[in-house]
Amino acid sequence: MSEQPARDGSRADGLANLPFQPPLKPMLAKAVVGIPERDDLAFEPKWDGFRCIVFRDGANVHLGSRNSKPLTRYFPELLDPIRDQLPDRVIFDCEIIVALENRLEFDQLQQRIHPAESRVNMLAEKTPADIVAFDLLAVGDQDLRGSPFGERRAQLEAVFADVSAPLHLTPLTRDHDIAHQWFVDFEGAGLDGLIAKPMAEPYAENKRSQLKVKHIRSADAVVAGYRIHKDGNGVGSLMLGLFDDDGALRHVGVAASFTAARRSELLEELKPLTENALDDHPWATWSEAGAQQQHRWNANKDMGWLPVRPEWVAEVKYGSTLNGRFREVTKMLRWRHDKEPSQCDYDQLDEPVPIGLDKVLKPERSGETS
Repeated sequence: MSEQPARDGSRADGLANLPFQPPLKPMLAKAVVGIPERDDLAFEPKWDGFRCIVFRDGANVHLGSRNSKPLTRYFPELLDPIRDQLPDRVIFDCEIIVALENRLEFDQLQQRIHPAESRVNMLAEKTPADIVAFDLLAVGDQDLRGSPFGERRAQLEAVFADVSAPLHLTPLTRDHDIAHQWFVDFEGAGLDGLIAKPMAEPYAENKRSQLKVKHIRSADAVVAGYRIHKDGNGVGSLMLGLFDDDGALRHVGVAASFTAARRSELLEELKPLTENALDDHPWATWSEAGAQQQHRWNANKDMGWLPVRPEWVAEVKYGSTLNGRFREVTKMLRWRHDKEPSQCDYDQLDEPVPIGLDKVLKPERSGETS
């Protein structure tokens, strides 16, 4: 008697009837500045979630991550909707998202990755995930990876024509005016920009054959400390702060990605600010605790930091904010010695106008797909 598939879909076996099996590295995108004005492109929202390739072979469902590690056990609430609403044999590329109050919440999505099964099940009920599909790689016996994106999209629309939450089809447009409007509007629901896809391209595993357009902004932030680079030489990252309405300096993120030469220069530049740095430092109460922190997913990662007197201001480039912090690591542009630290507040940040996630999933106009 053949072994029955696990109902949580945690195993990657049992997929022998599919045209190909996991792991599969997803097609990637190269960052560009500005929305490309090309007639061969289609535009989709850039979702802020976990990239996932879904393999479904009968009762067997496997959720594969971008790094090929399975996500299946962390999202049990998605398995039955996939079984109930999609073809018996299908492989598609998608994003797993979590939305609260009609807006994407990446912080809550990250909490879903937890080793304890009891917590996984609790969070599946408390903060359930959704799937947004944007490419079809196989259906039935058909391996579609060699087909042009335009053909894959048409078949994806057919497969997802009658689905309901938590399964969704991402909107798409070939109209440049609509793409520009989406780029502005959809950030208000927590999205991350646009993806531009050549209509004639096949699915190129692990290649940056698509384009991504993200929001780019700058802000002035107080430098209140730094971490040594992982190789032990020079500054690895600068710890940044902004003043809130009560006058408290809040830690909002870091600036990093310095060259080796620049890391050494920064160490020398900041040396005068290390003297008596903890005297009246706004983060002095957690400096010792911070030095003992462990990274949530990497117990060997040193989370310690070294304070500096918060007297210097750096202009940094960032994309977006999330819950009062920079969403991603920022890039330092220059020192702003003409600025006073007290001028570095939240009011300078460019915040998008909020809109509901439902307006992203079902925009009034979505353009043509071919």
